[in-house]
Amino acid sequence: MDGGRAPLAGLAMSIFARPARCRFCNSLLLHSLADLGETPLANAFVAPENLSHPDPVYPLHVRVCENCFLAQVDTAIPAQEIFSDYAYFSSYAASWVEHARRYAQEMIARFSLNGASKVIEVASNDGYLLRHFAQAGIPVLGVEPAANVAAAAQSLDIPTEIAFFGAETARDLKSRGHMADLMTANNVLAHVPDINDFVTGLGIVLKPEGVLTAEFPHLLRLMEESQFDTIYHEHYSYFSLASLERILAAHKLRAFDVEQLSTHGGSLRVYICHAAASYAASAALQDLRNTERAAGMERMETYQGFAARAVKVKAALLDFLENARRQGKKVAAYGAAAKGNTLLNFCGVTRGDIDFAVDRNPHKQGRYLPGSRIPVLAPEALFEAKPDYVLILPWNLAEEIRKDMAGIADWGGKFVTPIPMLRIWD
Repeated sequence: MDGGRAPLAGLAMSIFARPARCRFCNSLLLHSLADLGETPLANAFVAPENLSHPDPVYPLHVRVCENCFLAQVDTAIPAQEIFSDYAYFSSYAASWVEHARRYAQEMIARFSLNGASKVIEVASNDGYLLRHFAQAGIPVLGVEPAANVAAAAQSLDIPTEIAFFGAETARDLKSRGHMADLMTANNVLAHVPDINDFVTGLGIVLKPEGVLTAEFPHLLRLMEESQFDTIYHEHYSYFSLASLERILAAHKLRAFDVEQLSTHGGSLRVYICHAAASYAASAALQDLRNTERAAGMERMETYQGFAARAVKVKAALLDFLENARRQGKKVAAYGAAAKGNTLLNFCGVTRGDIDFAVDRNPHKQGRYLPGSRIPVLAPEALFEAKPDYVLILPWNLAEEIRKDMAGIADWGGKFVTPIPMLRIWD
């Protein structure tokens, strides 16, 4: 993707002029969680030839529905504008690939999957997950809207449909004999502008006793740990267990188990089946319902004050960068992550504050971060420039990054993480 997308602005402004309504229940959205101003699309990396063009910016404002308590951005950039050509490839995050491998092993064992089973993944990216099932001899099918990413999966002989998933795509798959014993939707629910159409499609493709697992960042953890940087335009919704269960019930699906994961700063893996399926609800599911209820996730006053915590994070980061500049210290960033772009743009950080960013993904190298216009280089650039500080933008991967790049200590370099509060690592 590049920065030259101004023609969308007229379309976007016509969308923004409409009263915001809940994408699930259609209630008016009256309650603000966080207003992060106008920012570029978080994955709209800028090609060198487009540096003379300004980045189109769009309001980034999350509200909470007082009827169903679904948190959501109050404007919707068309999904085709975001996902048809995409800069995120899952296979460049080693810890995420390992997470996928363990998931495949666990699902194969728990649900006795074999060569007669079928695993379908929605938003299958570059085949990072399905390849583990395929290697076990289990038939797989990916559904991925980004043609450039789907091509990477197809090169690994992972059958992949290039399509946006919803009821129409699901009916087409079913008509061609594609039905899932296991369906997985990892970190995709948040990316869906029409949540009702999407969940309808899940039910169409899932076999009567099939299992769907959905992983997504937990709204409770996002709020508790000031993770406002996980808010960006392509994350249309932010789920609690309660809000998801309400959506599932409306489409004759139900949760029967849940796991709390450390991924993405704290995620849920929810196990879902048809309402009439035989799976019994787990104790873990009831425990989390109780936890959310005690935390006030269905009381509107719980959501007040989150914006103020985001401002505190902003102030701490700007103070750090100002002190580093005053002392003549060099600062670089690790990880050209979408969450990092939200953070940098909300804080008003530019190349005057951070010299460059590095990322393992070659599809991002040679481009510039949207908004801040910080150049993205290969990780080796850290060892050439020897910055005094390395700001880890994908802080959820801090342990992996600090281990892989421990060599910065050779010149006295230190890692810095910005969330949930700024920390300089010794």
